[in-house]
Amino acid sequence: MTRIDDRKTLQGVLFVLCTGIQWEYLPQELGFGSGPTCWRRLAKWQEPGVWEELQRVLLDRLRAAGRLDFSRVTVDASHVPAKRGRSNPKSRSESG
Repeated sequence: MTRIDDRKTLQGVLFVLCTGIQWEYLPQELGFGSGPTCWRRLAKWQEPGVWEELQRVLLDRLRAAGRLDFSRVTVDASHVPAKRGRSNPKSRSESG
């Protein structure tokens, strides 16, 4: 069996992530390979930090082109852990 090209597999991964369909329902006629193949490739790329590097490169290029707009940024606890108060609260005399 012929190995599906990484670029096509990446398109399949992005298609699943953008549409929210289940991996097994990735349409074969799109030419991205099977859903399980795309899922395995995604897992393989995650281990060495490929996604983090891809995000860094994209953000660097967008920043250099002046295409980043942080006026509508939202941060939630699913990506950034929410703090639950101080671990060592200062007393009133220390905060002065």
